Amino acid sequence: MNPANLLNNYEEAIAMVLFGIGFSNLLLQNNLIKKIIGLNIMDTAVYLFLALKGYIAGRKAPIVVNGVQSVEAYINPIPSGLVLTGIVVSVSVSALMLSLTIRLYRRYHTLNLDEISMRLQKEGL
Repeated sequence: MNPANLLNNYEEAIAMVLFGIGFSNLLLQNNLIKKIIGLNIMDTAVYLFLALKGYIAGRKAPIVVNGVQSVEAYINPIPSGLVLTGIVVSVSVSALMLSLTIRLYRRYHTLNLDEISMRLQKEGL
């Protein structure tokens, strides 16, 4: 791996590091809230990566200003739209996960996934 490529693409490297942090947090934590935080970090890393791939230096958002209609003057709007849609879906999924976590806590009085699993086995479910 060439270090010059890493320095030129440090934003993408940061997105990959964030994804790794979120993924390891999702796998290694037993607390449900920490797992949700890890998933949100992973989502953010993916959105950062998509936004970086859609950005072209020197170009503007695809809003026609001053009569400039050349395609070369604007960025591609599809990655930006995907990021916005993903953020909306991510917020909805996070709200659903947090509400289910609250329900689990009210029933089992713990957020530890191993304890909840053991109690479910004792209940025979």
